[in-house]
Amino acid sequence: MSDPTDHNRLGEEASPYLQQHADNPVNWQPWDDAAFEAAEERDVPIFLSIGYSACHWCHVMAEESFEDPEIAEYLNEHFVPVKVDREERPDVDELYMTVAQLATGGGGWPLSVWLTPDKRPFYVGTYFPPESTERQTGFQDVLQSLHQRWEHEREAVEERADQWAAALQGEVEDVPTPAEEPPGSDVLDAAASEAVRRADREHGGWGQNQKFPQPGRLHVLLRAAANSGEDEVSDDGDSDLADDARAVATETLDAMANGGLYDQLGGGFHRYCVDRDWTVPHFEKMLYDNAELARVYLGAHQLLGDERYREVAAGALDFLADELSHPDGGFYSTLDARSEGEEGKFYVWTLDEVSDAVEDPADATVFGAYYGVGQSGNFEGSTVLTRRRDLADVADDLGMDVEEARERLDRAHAQVYEARTERTRPARDEKVIGAWNGLAIRAFAEAGLVLDESYAERAAESLAFVREHLWDASANRLARRYADGESKGEGYLEDYAFLAQGALATYEATGDVEHLAFARDLADALVAEHWDAEDETLYFTPASGEQLLARPQDLADRSTPSPTGEAVAALDALAAFAPDADYDEVVDGVLATHAETVENRGFTHPTLALAAVDRDCGHLELTVAADEVPAEWRDAVAERYLPDRLLSRRPPTEDGLGEWLDALGLAEPPAIWAGRAARDGPTAYVCRRACSPPVTSTADLVEWLEEYR
Repeated sequence: MSDPTDHNRLGEEASPYLQQHADNPVNWQPWDDAAFEAAEERDVPIFLSIGYSACHWCHVMAEESFEDPEIAEYLNEHFVPVKVDREERPDVDELYMTVAQLATGGGGWPLSVWLTPDKRPFYVGTYFPPESTERQTGFQDVLQSLHQRWEHEREAVEERADQWAAALQGEVEDVPTPAEEPPGSDVLDAAASEAVRRADREHGGWGQNQKFPQPGRLHVLLRAAANSGEDEVSDDGDSDLADDARAVATETLDAMANGGLYDQLGGGFHRYCVDRDWTVPHFEKMLYDNAELARVYLGAHQLLGDERYREVAAGALDFLADELSHPDGGFYSTLDARSEGEEGKFYVWTLDEVSDAVEDPADATVFGAYYGVGQSGNFEGSTVLTRRRDLADVADDLGMDVEEARERLDRAHAQVYEARTERTRPARDEKVIGAWNGLAIRAFAEAGLVLDESYAERAAESLAFVREHLWDASANRLARRYADGESKGEGYLEDYAFLAQGALATYEATGDVEHLAFARDLADALVAEHWDAEDETLYFTPASGEQLLARPQDLADRSTPSPTGEAVAALDALAAFAPDADYDEVVDGVLATHAETVENRGFTHPTLALAAVDRDCGHLELTVAADEVPAEWRDAVAERYLPDRLLSRRPPTEDGLGEWLDALGLAEPPAIWAGRAARDGPTAYVCRRACSPPVTSTADLVEWLEEYR
C-alpha cells in the first residue's frame, strides 16, 4: 500500500488557502483519516498548521519555512504535516486554538500544533521564524527538539498530551448547572455599562493597541442608548447610561468610519487596525466584517439620524456586491491583504501618485488635504486614506468655498478610484461559506427595508444559491462550503443559525413565505443536530459529525457573532411561526444553563445577552395583512430604530393564508397570524405581549409603533 505522506496532497483540495501550499516541498496532507493512519503507521507526530488565505503571517511563515527545501525535508521525514483552512474547519481551529490559549495565554494564525497520531496536542505555538533569534526559538530548532523528545522522552510527551486533552475537554465541554429562570432584560444595562467603562474614550473602540471592530458591543450600546433616559441624570449627578452608551457608540462608529479601517476610496471595511487610533489596518477584507458592520451602521443611522452612517452601510454592502459576489448569487469569503507581494499596496497612496491620477492640480490638493495624504505618509512612506477633517475647514485653508471644494473632491475621488482599478488586485478567496453568507443575507435584507428594496433582492439571490448548493433537502442538512463546483464539509451551529437569521430577515423584507419555510427547515435541523436535551445546551459541532477530542460550545462573540446567541435568537423569533416545534424549550434551556455567563459576562457575550433581553421582553411584532406593504408603512419602519422588530407578513385573506400554512406544514394559523386578516385594505397589528386594534392608516401605525417600541 502506498504511503499518502510521500507527496503533497493539497493539489486535490478546492480551498484557495490549501491550494496556496500545494506546490510547497512540504508533503502537506489534508485533515483526513489517511493522514492520521499514516502517522500511526510511521510512529511519528503530526505537525498541524492552521491558517486562512488572507492571513499575513501565514504567508510569511510559508515563504520563510514551508518553501525552504531543507526544512521541508526534515519536516517530511520526522512528522506528518497537515494543513487546515480554519474557514473550512472552524471546529478543528476552535479546539486547538483553545489549547494554545490555555497553554500560552495567547493565540493567532498561523496556529502551529504538534499532535500524537490520535490527535492529542503536546506542543503549540503560532508563527515561528525559520531560525532562532534572541526573542524566539526558530522553526528548525523546534522541529529538532520535538523530534528528539518524541524519540527519547515519549513517556513525558504522552503525559503532557493526556493533560492537555483533559484540560481541553474540561474547558469546552463543561456545562453549568442551569439557573431556575433564564436571565432578565437587566443584562442589557450590565453589558452596556461594562462596554462604557472599558471603552477608549479618546480614540473609540476597545483596547490600547490593536483595534478590532466589535459589532456585538455596538448593538448593545445602541439598544441601551435607545432604551430611555433622554437627558436624565442619576442621583449622583452622573449622566445616565443611555447618554454614555450613545456617546461611546458614536465615538467608535465615527472612528471606524473615518479612519483607515474603512476603505475611503472604494467602500468596505478591512479586518482590524494595528494601532490605537484606527489609522493603519491589516488590509484583508472579510465578508463577515462587512456584513455585520453594515447592519450596525444601519441601526445607528435609524437611531442617531446621521447620514454618514447610512453612506457607510451602503458602501460596505455595495463593496460586497461589487467585489465578493459569486456570479450565481452567493458571496465569496475574502480579499487578501497583499498584492504584488506587498501588504496594502492596492490601497495606499503617495502625493506623487495622487498627482499623477488627478488631472487638475487644485483637485489633487483638495483630495490630499481631505484624506490626509502627506509627504511622509502614515504607512511605510505611503498614506492610508483617512477622513478626519471637515471639508469646510479644508476649503477655508485653501481659500475656496465649500461648494467648490466638494466639486473638486468629487472629481479627484473618481479619478483616483479609476487609477486604482489599474493596479494589481488582491487575490480573492472564492469559497462560499454558509455561515458568512447568512450574515450577508441578513444585512442585505435589512438594507432592503431601511435603504432600498434592491438590497432585499440581492439577499434573496444569495439565499437561492445557498439552497441550491449547500442545502440537501432530502437529508435536511447543510454543507459548510461550496467551491469549484463542489460542496464539502458538515454544517456547524453557526451555519444553521446565521442562515436561519438571514432567511427570516429575507422573509420580513420580501414577504415570500418560501424564505420563512427555509428558515423553519434550518431551525429544525439546528435543533436536531446541535441541541442536547440532557445537557440543555447547544454544541458547535453536529451530533452526526466527526468525533474530535472534545465537542465544543461556542458562546462568546469573536470575529463573528456568538453562534449560540444567534441560534437562540433565531429560534425565539421563529417560535412565533412554529408553535409545536418546541423551540421555546431550547431557548429557555440554553439561557438558563448559561445564565451566569449572560449575567456577568455580557461584555464578551453581547449576542447571547441580547437574545436574553428579547426573550424576556418579547418581540415587537408587526403583522401586516396585505399583498404589498404600503410604501408609507415601509418608510415608517425604515425611519425607526426597532431592533427587536419581527415583521410578520401574511396574505390579506384567510383563503390566501391557507396556501402559506400548507407551505409551512401547519394545520392551523399560528397566533401571530390568527384572526389578523385585512380590513378594508392593508391592515397592521402591532403587538408586544398585548396588541393594537387593526390599523389601516399610517398615522395610527406610527402611534402604535411608538407605544410598543
